[in-house]
Parts: sequence; structure tokens; C-alpha cells
Amino acid sequence: MPDDANNNQSQLCPILQNMIRSHNVTEKGIDYTSVSILSLASAIGILENGLILWVVGFRMRRTVISVWILNLALSDFLATTTLPFFAHYVASGHTWLLGRSFCKVQSTVFFLNMFVSAFLLAAISLDRCLLVLFPVWAQNRRSVAVAYRVSLGAWLLALANALPYTVYRTVIGTEDGRLLCYHDFALYSQVSHLGLADLCRFRQGLSAGSKFLVAFLFPLLVIGGSHVAVALQLRKRRGGRGSSGRQSRRFLKLVVAVVVAFFCCWSPYHMMCVVEAVSHDQPRLQGLVQRGLPLATTFSFLNCVLNPFLYVFSCPNFSTRIRQSLSAVLEGALTEDTEIFSRRGTPHSLTSASLSTRVALSTYTFQQCNESKKKTPCVEF
Repeated sequence: MPDDANNNQSQLCPILQNMIRSHNVTEKGIDYTSVSILSLASAIGILENGLILWVVGFRMRRTVISVWILNLALSDFLATTTLPFFAHYVASGHTWLLGRSFCKVQSTVFFLNMFVSAFLLAAISLDRCLLVLFPVWAQNRRSVAVAYRVSLGAWLLALANALPYTVYRTVIGTEDGRLLCYHDFALYSQVSHLGLADLCRFRQGLSAGSKFLVAFLFPLLVIGGSHVAVALQLRKRRGGRGSSGRQSRRFLKLVVAVVVAFFCCWSPYHMMCVVEAVSHDQPRLQGLVQRGLPLATTFSFLNCVLNPFLYVFSCPNFSTRIRQSLSAVLEGALTEDTEIFSRRGTPHSLTSASLSTRVALSTYTFQQCNESKKKTPCVEF
């Protein structure tokens, strides 16, 4: 057992004392499922996010949209690079063999991605909403420099929110010889043993509540609310009839996909964190937490894999564009709306161009046009 493992049970939170006395209660089937999902997500996520980083970062000129996508892909790429280590942890019977320092690193990257992706998705959604509802105002104020500043603010805010989880992360030895990479909220406390349970309960509840509100509920409301506002505006401008109505419905379907993906990937994890906080007063729930939290964490990593599909590969003409160079594919997918305005000569084309179905990630839309007049005329979704 490594020297950096915390084995002093009297200094641990009550919930951890129960965990180290019990044997591994996770079922083999759940562990095999988690390892399979993590391995597949790691391979796909590293490949697709790496490709996007290379193409958007080095082969395309900077636009507001490309700045959003570049930062989001970077966050997802960092998260997917830690997946093999988490898969090894699960496959080893939930024992961490890489030391306390790397336990903190892996945890920091996970929480950093959780907050950054939520903040960027919300920023992208709000950006798209403002561009549709207030096109003139947005065009006058949107710039690459502003996008960089907002992205930097998202990273710094995410780092500030992830820092407490780095501080309280440690390696804890169990009675059956396993090593848990887990948070110990009794660290850095000067309270008596009688007050330790209350301190752990407070810190655990604060942790679960802050993650749920800051990294899930508030971003989800911004993402969903922005897309609903955009969909209503499109429907109002187009009247919901004929081809325009079909275009609005197609956009609405993609909006639903964005919100559902974010909700399905992260809601199980946040629900289990809330259950974990409640288990301080309801010990019978601790077995559920030990079984469900690793699987919920596994599903949360899928968001890193789904994001590129939502902002790049959801393009209906992707099968045709993939025959072109990868740079041309992403260049078409991430074309700025303001560039479309200038080509068409009037800002009033916003209703048919800025939000066709060129949705990149949770908010970007794809213009489905053939560049050559000899081909099929331009069709907007």
C-alpha cells in the first residue's frame, strides 16, 4: 500500500469510514459495461477531438465560431485523454495504483471539463440567440477578441470551481486492500471528532449543490431557453408554413438533440452526487452510491464524444463533404453568419441563412448549399 494513502480512519468522514470497511459492492456486469464504454469513448473522443483541434486550430482562420469550437474541443480532448486511466481504475476492481498526485490530476481534468463545457455550451447558445434576436447589435459587437475573452473567462471560472475538488481529492486505503481515488472532505479541518460528521455533511452538500446548479441546471436553462427563443423567432418570421415550416421543424429537432444530449450525459452524475450527499443521513443509500456513481461518471464522459458529432457531423451533407478535404468540411460547417450576410448583400437574410440547420455543437447552424451554380440550387435547412 503506497505511503501517500490515507489510512487514519478516525480522521475520515463517516461515509468514507463505511466505504473502507466494506468490500467492493459494484457488480462485475456494471464494471464490464463501464470499461467497454470508457474504452470506446476514449478511442473515438481522442481521435475526433484531436482532428478538430488540428483542423480548426491550424488550418482555418479565426472566427467567433471557430474560437468557441476550438476551446470546447480542447476541453473534451483533455478529458478523453484521462479516460484510459479511469477505465484502468474500474477494471482493477476500483483500486487506484497511480499515486495520489495523479489521482488529483485526473480529478482536476474531469471537473475542469465539466465546468468548461457547461460554460462554453451556454455561451455558444447565448451568442446564437443574441445574433438571431438582435442581429444588428450582435454584428456590431461580436468579434474574435470578445470570443477569446469570454473563453478565457470560462476557463478561469471553471478552474476556480474545480480547485476545491483537487484539494480534497486523495487516495484512501480500504480494509480489503483496495485504494480509492476519492474526495475526503475531512481534510484540512481542525474540528473535534464529534463535529467531523457535521463538517463532512456541510462540505458534501455544498459540493453537490454547487455542481448541480453551476455546471448543470443554470447552463441547461441557458441552453434550452436560448434555443427555444431562436426556434420561436424563426417560426414567427417564417410563419411555420411550407418549406419554411419544415426548416423550422428540422432546426427544432436538432435543438432537442442538443439539450437531450447534455441532459442525458450529465443528469445521472449530478443525481448520484445529490444522493451521495443525502446518504450522510441515510446510510442505506451508500451502497447505491458505490454502485451507481462510477457508471454515472462513465456516462458523463460520453458528452465529450457527442459534442463533435453535434457541431460537425450533424451536417446532412457531411457524407458528400467528407470526400472533400477535412479543412473544407469544417470550413463549411463553421462559416460565420456575418459572412453569409455579406455574400447575400442584406442583413435581412438572417431568417433564412443565419439559422438554417447549421448548428455547430449546441447552437451552430449549417448552411447546406452547393457552391457551383451548375449543381443543385442552394437548399437551406
